[in-house]
Amino acid sequence: MNRDLQTDNWTAVCALDDIVPNTGVCALFNGEQVAVFHVDDGASHVYAIGNYDANSGASVISRGLVGNLGERIVVASPIYKHHFDLRTGECIEAPEHSVGSFHARIAEGKVWVGA
Repeated sequence: MNRDLQTDNWTAVCALDDIVPNTGVCALFNGEQVAVFHVDDGASHVYAIGNYDANSGASVISRGLVGNLGERIVVASPIYKHHFDLRTGECIEAPEHSVGSFHARIAEGKVWVGA
């Protein structure tokens, strides 16, 4: 079953056009900062992970650089450059500092995040 369809509670956090392709923005979801990324590899995809980088102690993940490490789509945190998997929130260099991941989808020109 598609991961996006398993969640009933969705919140629109921004318009897809508000996110420059292959970058991220910070959104407030259920009282928590969430880093939302628009990845365009010929088709638009969105991902949402926690915005707090425990490696640096700052809420900066949404400002990181999007790329890939092999098959993994990642964001490099702007402070210490640790890589976070956009699908799972795993911190590749320091797994103990991984962040949560959220369901994300595009519908009606908006980015929706689900718990």
